[in-house]
Amino acid sequence: MREGASNLMPADCIFCRIVRGELPSQKVWENDEILAFRDIHPAAPVHVLVVPKEHIAGMAAAGNEHAALLGELLLAGQKVAEQEGLDEGYRLVINQGNHGRQTVAHLHLHVLGGRLLGAMG
Repeated sequence: MREGASNLMPADCIFCRIVRGELPSQKVWENDEILAFRDIHPAAPVHVLVVPKEHIAGMAAAGNEHAALLGELLLAGQKVAEQEGLDEGYRLVINQGNHGRQTVAHLHLHVLGGRLLGAMG
């Protein structure tokens, strides 16, 4: 298992606390492996965070053993976009590390849409 990947959910990880039900969230979608909830600081009219329930610090911590879970994460993003009515398009974003602007050290996917999105840079 890579550094930062763990079946344990750290007590201080905000996303792990949301998964455990210790912190409130506006749940949008859920299955056994994934939880999706609205971002409290939305960057678009629709901004949903999709997180694996297993704590993985980020993409750099994911390994071959996470391949199926990473696929589930992307498919969950697709399902959320469909559920949210993002028929004209949407963006799926995963930030990694400080330079990638990852603000929570728990792998997560942003589903963004509801308007024409600007260029990334």
